[in-house]
Amino acid sequence: MLIFGHPWVPSPSFRKVFSQEDIAKVAEGEIVLLEPLTEAIHLAHYCQEHAMPFAVTVNEMRNALIANALEADYIVCQQEDAIEVQPLAERYLFDAKVLVLIEEEKEIERMARFSIDGVIFPSAIVQTA
Repeated sequence: MLIFGHPWVPSPSFRKVFSQEDIAKVAEGEIVLLEPLTEAIHLAHYCQEHAMPFAVTVNEMRNALIANALEADYIVCQQEDAIEVQPLAERYLFDAKVLVLIEEEKEIERMARFSIDGVIFPSAIVQTA
């Protein structure tokens, strides 16, 4: 299981962006975070064209399929959505990893029980200024 933002586990930051100018501010080693996919599709295309690692937030299965087709590295979902998306990701052999945004460490176990690819704590998310 991937764990992003836990104080004991070194991990890259996810930088939330809203424009190509914001993408230019992303440091090497950071991952572009687009949310939601429906409003950031042009930025997803930009990241794909420039081979930039990126994550997208999705709240429905259709958008998870599209995010994977766009070569997103990570698909970030709420717990309920991830429980539906993860079996789809396994069935269709997604390259993207399904992540759930969690607040508390004890949620790691719950997500592991559902075989979710990984979790992300809010501390791993950086806001673009």
